[in-house]
Amino acid sequence: MDEQALLGLNPNADARYRQRAMAYFEQLKESQDAWEVCAEALAKGIYSDDHVKFFCFQLVGSTCVTFSPCCVADMQLMNAQPEKPFIRNKAAQVLALTFVMEYLTLWPKFFFDILSLVGLNPHGVDVYLRTLMAIDAEVVDRDILHSPEADGCLEMKETRRNTLIKDSMREQCIPSLVESWFQILQTYQLTHPELTCQCLEVVGAYVSWIDLNLIYVVNMLYVSVEELREEACDCLFEIVNKGMDPVDKTKLVESLCQVLQSAGFFNVDQEEDVDFLAKFSRLVNGMGQSLVLSWTKLVKAGNVKEAAETLQAVEAKVPLMLQLLVHEDDDISANIVGFCYEYLHVLKQLPQLTDQQKANIEAVMLAVMKKLTYDDEYNFENEGEDEAMFVEYRKQLKMLLDRLAQVSPELLLEAVRRVFSNTMQAWQTAAFMEVEVAIRLLYMLGEALPASHGAHFSGDTAKTSALQDMMRTLVSCGVSSYQHTSVSLEFFETVVRYDKFFIVEPQHIPNVLMAFLDQRGLRHNSPKVRSRVAYLFSRFIKTLHKHMNAFVEDILTRIQDLLELAPPENGFPALLTSDDQLFMFESAGVLIVNGESPVERKQALMRSLLAPLMDAFRLLLNKLPLETDEERQVAIADCLSHAVVSEPGPSRRRLSSELSVTLCFSDAVGMRRHSEDDSSQTGKSDH
Repeated sequence: MDEQALLGLNPNADARYRQRAMAYFEQLKESQDAWEVCAEALAKGIYSDDHVKFFCFQLVGSTCVTFSPCCVADMQLMNAQPEKPFIRNKAAQVLALTFVMEYLTLWPKFFFDILSLVGLNPHGVDVYLRTLMAIDAEVVDRDILHSPEADGCLEMKETRRNTLIKDSMREQCIPSLVESWFQILQTYQLTHPELTCQCLEVVGAYVSWIDLNLIYVVNMLYVSVEELREEACDCLFEIVNKGMDPVDKTKLVESLCQVLQSAGFFNVDQEEDVDFLAKFSRLVNGMGQSLVLSWTKLVKAGNVKEAAETLQAVEAKVPLMLQLLVHEDDDISANIVGFCYEYLHVLKQLPQLTDQQKANIEAVMLAVMKKLTYDDEYNFENEGEDEAMFVEYRKQLKMLLDRLAQVSPELLLEAVRRVFSNTMQAWQTAAFMEVEVAIRLLYMLGEALPASHGAHFSGDTAKTSALQDMMRTLVSCGVSSYQHTSVSLEFFETVVRYDKFFIVEPQHIPNVLMAFLDQRGLRHNSPKVRSRVAYLFSRFIKTLHKHMNAFVEDILTRIQDLLELAPPENGFPALLTSDDQLFMFESAGVLIVNGESPVERKQALMRSLLAPLMDAFRLLLNKLPLETDEERQVAIADCLSHAVVSEPGPSRRRLSSELSVTLCFSDAVGMRRHSEDDSSQTGKSDH
């Protein structure tokens, strides 16, 4: 081969050599015998450079030719020293592609030839197992799009070919493959645990389409080997997900549970290996969901006796489910949520619940409430990947809470009320995460116990009484002063979710307004809290503006400084961003327009609201053409643009029609046009 061109395969080679290598590769692809040269080089170990070896495999794999059965196998399986993993993977891929092309026609003894060549050589076994996984990727794996650019006809041909391959394998070689897996597990479980792990991965990949009886015993023999527990769990997960008759599936899961229990898997509290427990939790989740699916099928078919037995099997797994759900590691807990959700769905369908089932429901509630709680390591100021994962986990827990509300709304309401009341009684000394989750639970009830158009405080007396009591406690106990951003945010979110409460008990509006307007809300030391509260305040005002007449002028006075423009040269960051100020202007407009003041007073209030904004606008407009620095010009132009946008939109339009104060805004609109004309002339402003 061209040795100079091969130098370009090194990642550190210069561009000239790399281009030559690419051209050489394309040239060899067109050659009829190039693959033989590469195969010989691999078989004889002519090249020691890994990149050259990979190049040779790449060429052999891209050449659709027929060659002797053991030619490619001979390249790698019997080497004295193992190759790098990426070389072994490439060798496996070449073997898999060869298998797909030739198994049905020219090479029906593919596996027998490979097995006879491999024997018990660990390096050969490694490539053999990798080849099986590569074949699974080519023929079976539904998550891999095999022909992304193929038309429908070609895709159908590929699907038919893959089906024929699997049918032929079932008839000719699957028993021999299973026997080889058994021998590998027996031979290498102590000396080469990495091979046994690989082997169990292969079993898990193939279990979905081969005879379960062939491999079930293989897995049962290795669940108790500590080094193999995780792989065994993955394997067994694939087994329990295999499509089966519901009665047979129940028997399978029950026999599997007996083996797992005897192997000590159920001793969750004594287990310290969280990686294993995450796998085990996933397996238990699969077993539980499989049992629930079997129960559903049996109920639909009218098999009363078998359905009752399957339900009993489901109930027997609940204690283990609860242990995993409440585990301190969120990954372990998240893996069992699916089973828990399905179990609650089963209870919802039962005509009557037993005392034990009611106790299970309450246990799930307590577990969810506990797991909703933030931990000390949560970074509220700089939320990263871990925080994002917990937010997603919380969403899963919310689904459970919603399901609990469907099964037993009275029980959920009482449980939340008990936790909330106990926490609010001692919020001054409680940890922030306890206070936050107590308020959060009250907030979540708003969706778990839905009401038409947010009417939570009419209708069902028990529900409205409980929610009213909790809201009364929330707004009067002083918890809004708790010094933590998560508690502050949750307080205001909950107040706005249940804004209809203040229609029923309007006497609490002044206290809540003050919380919005002072250092607890719009003047909080956290920008995140201030920004969110600005939005929530606008929603609060829109809902309750009819009850705000006595407070309109006081509110406008308190928010006046929050509506001021922040010119770029003043050096002081504004409390609210430009977008936040839009919500505040909207709130002010709603208060003025819907107030009971005379027309003249409304006009005066609106002019008072907009006058500082328009004065600042004129000042900045005069500075714009005098500014020579382009960045400062853009900053001033942005500030001018915001000033115009900040006019109280819908409220302003209604006010104009009702009060004939169009002139109040015409100056501002004219100034905006003047600003745009200046900007187009200088070509420097960016509105």
